[in-house]
Amino acid sequence: MNKYELAVVVNAKLDDEAKNAVVDKVKALIERFGGQIAEVDDWGKKKLAYEIDKMSEGFYYFIRFEAESTAPAEIEKRIRILDGVIRYLCVRNDQAA
Repeated sequence: MNKYELAVVVNAKLDDEAKNAVVDKVKALIERFGGQIAEVDDWGKKKLAYEIDKMSEGFYYFIRFEAESTAPAEIEKRIRILDGVIRYLCVRNDQAA
């Protein structure tokens, strides 16, 4: 099992209920592919470095999880088409290895 960190930027125009639903879908995807979520870090609303689809702000979430090496590719494949997700990035976290 490898350790990963998934950064997700959620559309700032969503209400709290829709925003939480998007984050829950992302967590469900991680668990669906055998991942074990260690921590979900909510950074709140932040200004984006550049406009994306005429949006200048987004809600940032960092999810740390453990999974097999094939899981991140499958997770990213499905996050790509989720409504409400502006950007995402999954990286392997070797620090705590």
